[in-house]
Amino acid sequence: MERIFITGIGTGIGKTFVSAMLAKALNADYWKPVQAGFEDGTDSEWVANWLKDTGSVVHPEVYRLKKPASPHIAAREEGITIDLAKICKKIPQNDRTLLIEGAGGLLVPLNESQFVADLIKELGAKVILVSRNYLGSINHSLLTARVCREMQIPVIGWVFNDQYLNYEEEIVKWSNLPRIASIPWTENINGTFINSQTTAITKRLKELL
Repeated sequence: MERIFITGIGTGIGKTFVSAMLAKALNADYWKPVQAGFEDGTDSEWVANWLKDTGSVVHPEVYRLKKPASPHIAAREEGITIDLAKICKKIPQNDRTLLIEGAGGLLVPLNESQFVADLIKELGAKVILVSRNYLGSINHSLLTARVCREMQIPVIGWVFNDQYLNYEEEIVKWSNLPRIASIPWTENINGTFINSQTTAITKRLKELL
């Protein structure tokens, strides 16, 4: 089973939206092991809605934390500690490609000493990086790419989301990581939009895997 971890350059940059499209493109299962905050619904519930009747399975979270905060803080408030070994023991066991969505970016703390990047290493996953075009995203993107290089985390490539200014060519060049897709900004995320973007992303993604 191939494991692909979806992480990004920060919070609120479209990882869940991209995860739904990638799951459709690869006919893959989806798993978000750590969910922090669920008053407005979970990411798993959102993805499941878009993967109806596709054959993809949305696997349950290992940690489902109430507070919408950094996972180590949300867990602390509930009197628990996020255990990476426990997460690894819960990895879904089948032959399907598994998309794993992280919380925030690579250096989001999961406990007092380990970060999302450490979980990626423990899971033995390849990474797809999601970047959203906004003022400051070059810096955040290149820092993310540097962490991957320094920690020897294998990266498949970038998915760019939104269009503030076109930073994509520079980020691809300076990070030396390929572009998988560029998703235009839309006010209306619906089935037609997701299906059209999925079609566009599938060929390029399979070339890189």
